[in-house]
Amino acid sequence: SERIGRGMMAVREIRRGRADDIPALIDILWRGMHEGAAPRYSAQQRRAWMPVRPTPEGYAIRLAGQAVFVAELDGVPTGFMTLCGDGCVDFAYVVPEARGTGTADALLAMLVNHARISGIGALTARASDMARPFFARHGWTAIAPAPQVRDGVTMPATDMTLPLAA
Repeated sequence: SERIGRGMMAVREIRRGRADDIPALIDILWRGMHEGAAPRYSAQQRRAWMPVRPTPEGYAIRLAGQAVFVAELDGVPTGFMTLCGDGCVDFAYVVPEARGTGTADALLAMLVNHARISGIGALTARASDMARPFFARHGWTAIAPAPQVRDGVTMPATDMTLPLAA
């Protein structure tokens, strides 16, 4: 738990995702893309990347088979990360107001621990310009630029890796 305000305790929990988290994860994803990414990506880039909110049904299918980790503050989801069976971190988002609070650090620590226990030898991610410094701070190495083009709009990204010690 962490102390916030005067005499108030807020409880942060990192847990496995549940099916009933899907609407909240979509909100976190949408806000992360359209609000949180504003300092590094233009409005045109953000619209091209995610022009409409995913549907709960479609997003549930997208996350099927992935390990999903959710951060909550006082029971309200504030971030999430997902891990594919091959070691690829598919999603890593926190709400803008959770930046700098240790939420993403705690999520990544849980994800890395899960990967090690699962016998995954290395993690990979296609990191946005927003996420690249975060991953680098946690020991990830840039492999190569991996710009993404959607609807004719280019968004910078970088393929990164983190070897996991046995």
